[in-house]
Amino acid sequence: MRFIDLAATSVAVTATSGRRAKVELLAATLRDLAPAEVPAGAGYLAGELRQRQTGVGWASLRDLPPPAAEPTLTVIEVDALVDEIADVRGSGSQARRRSLLGRLFAAATADEQRMLVGLFSGELRQGAQSGLLAEAVARAAGVPVADVRRALLLAGDLRTVAVAALTGGAGALAGFSLRVGRPLAPMLAQSAPSVDAALASTGTPAVVDVKLDGIRVQVHRSGSEIAVFTRSLDDITARVPEVVAAVRALPAREIVLDGEAIGLDETGRPLPFQQTSSRAARRATAGRSSAADGDADPARTGDATRTGGAARTRDSGQTGDPDLAGDAVEAGDPDLAPADRVDLAEVGPSPADEPGTGSHAAGAAQVAPAVRSAATSTGTTVLTPYFFDLLHLDGEDLIDRPARERWSALAAAVDPALLVGRLTVEDPEQAGLAFAAAIDAGQEGVVVKAPDAPYEAGRRGASWIKVKPRHTLDLVVLAVEWGSGRRKGWLSNLHLGARDPHGGDFVMLGKTFKGLTDEMLRWQTERFLALAVEHGDWVVRVHPEQVVEVAFDGVQTSSRYPGGMALRFARVLRYRTDKSAAEADTVDTVRAIHAGRPTA
Repeated sequence: MRFIDLAATSVAVTATSGRRAKVELLAATLRDLAPAEVPAGAGYLAGELRQRQTGVGWASLRDLPPPAAEPTLTVIEVDALVDEIADVRGSGSQARRRSLLGRLFAAATADEQRMLVGLFSGELRQGAQSGLLAEAVARAAGVPVADVRRALLLAGDLRTVAVAALTGGAGALAGFSLRVGRPLAPMLAQSAPSVDAALASTGTPAVVDVKLDGIRVQVHRSGSEIAVFTRSLDDITARVPEVVAAVRALPAREIVLDGEAIGLDETGRPLPFQQTSSRAARRATAGRSSAADGDADPARTGDATRTGGAARTRDSGQTGDPDLAGDAVEAGDPDLAPADRVDLAEVGPSPADEPGTGSHAAGAAQVAPAVRSAATSTGTTVLTPYFFDLLHLDGEDLIDRPARERWSALAAAVDPALLVGRLTVEDPEQAGLAFAAAIDAGQEGVVVKAPDAPYEAGRRGASWIKVKPRHTLDLVVLAVEWGSGRRKGWLSNLHLGARDPHGGDFVMLGKTFKGLTDEMLRWQTERFLALAVEHGDWVVRVHPEQVVEVAFDGVQTSSRYPGGMALRFARVLRYRTDKSAAEADTVDTVRAIHAGRPTA
C-alpha cells in the first residue's frame, strides 16, 4: 500500500465527525493492507510508530525539507526508513539521524509529511483513538469487537492484535491470554466530586481504599525472574530494586500484582510525589531482573519518555520517566471483619511519629524487611510497593474473577506490610467518615470500589471511582511568561489550556504561578525553552504537550478568555510526565464543573 493512502485516510477521519463513519474509513484501509504491512499500517492509523524509540524529538522536526510533488513512498518503505532512524547509535548519530529524517521527509508529500510529524511527535490528532481502531479491526476482520478488545487488553499492543484478527480471525484472537512477563494495560479509576456520587456508581456495599500519591507499578514474577512495569507499560525493573526485592520475598511461584510505589526516607516517612518520581526515574545500580519468559519488549526499557507511542529524547527537552504517576492508588486486606478493620486515619504510609497516624503498613520499623534491605544496599531513598490487586497467581488468571475473590487471594499471598488497609462501607455516612479519615491522615483521597467487579484492564470503568477533596484538572501549558522580582530569569506564569475534543485544539482557561517551588521553576524554564515555538520579550509560546495538574476552587464566567470561563485560584500541584496532551482533561469537563454537573 502507498503511504499516501494511509495519509488520505487520516485526513478523511479528521474531517469526519460520526463515529460509525470513522470506523468504516479505518476498516476499509485495514482490509487493503497486505499481511506484511499490517503491523506498521495499523500502528500508523492509531497514531503510533512500530518503533517506540526513534531518537527524534521536536527539535528535529522544526526544519524539514519541502514536500515532494508526487507520492512515491509505500508503507513498507516508511517502516524500513524509521527502522534505520531508530537504529542509529554511536559517534555522529545526531547528524546521521537528521540525514535519514531529511531523506524520509523529502520523499513525502505535504499530507504525508503532516502524518509523519504526528507519528514522530506522538500527536497525530485525527480522532482515531484506540477504541475506534479496535472497532475498525473487528469490522475489517469480520469478528466480534468484544473479542478484539479483550485480546487488546491482554496483549497490550494494537498491532499484534490487528495482525491476529486480520490473518487468523476469531480463532487467533482466542489464543490471547494473560502472560506472565508481558504487561497488560492497567485498570483505571473514574472521578467523582463526592463519596455519595461515587457510591451512586458502584452501589453498596462498597470498598473504600486510601488514595496514595506514588507511581503505578505492575509486577510480574515467574520463579526468580521479576519485571516491573509502569502504567504506560514501560519497563523500570532496574530502577526499583526495593520493589523487586519485596516481590522476590513472597512465597508465590508465579504472580502478577498491581499496585503503587512510594518513596520513604531513612525513618520510613513518605516523601512528596516529586521526590518519589525522581527516585524512580534514576537508574538503580543493581542489575535488572528480567521478565519471566525473557520476552519483555526491549523497546520498553531505557530512559526516553514515550507519549502517544513516540519516544522523546534529549532534543525534545523531555526529562523524567514515562508514566510514573499512579491513577488509582489503593490496596489492602478485604477479609477483615468490620470490627477488626483499622481506622483509615491509620492506613497507608504516614509519618511514624505523628500522633494518631501510625500504621501497620508504614513507619521505619514496619517497612517490609526485603524492601529495607534492598534500599540499604543501593544507598538511595527507600521506594516501597503497596499492592492493591492480584491478576495472576501460580498458573491461574484472576482478572475475570470478582474483586472480592482477587483481594482475598491477594491478602493470602502478600506480606501484610505491603498492603494498605481498606474499609467495607454500607452507606454514604460510613464512606464519608472513611474519606474524612483519609484526608486527616494527609492522603490524597479515596477510591471507592465495587467488590463484585472484574478487573477491567485498560478501561476507566464505573467500578473504581476516585474522590479527592478539591477540584483538580490535568491541563496543557500553552505559553509561559518570564518572571519578575525574585523570579527574574525564570519562566514563571503558566498559560493553561483544556483539550477541545471536537476541534482538536486547546482552550485557554487562565494563568497561574501559584504552587511553583524553586526546583519546579528551574525545571520548567529548561523544559519550556526546549518546547518554545515563539520567543517574545515577555511571553514564550510553547508546543502544547506538557501536562500539569492544577487544583482550583471553582470555574467562573469570564469574557477574558475564548472559552468564556476561567479557573478560580488555580495552583500547580505537579507536572504530569506520565500523561500526553491527548490525555489532558477536556473543555467539556470544565463546562460541567462550571454548570455544577458531576464529571465522573
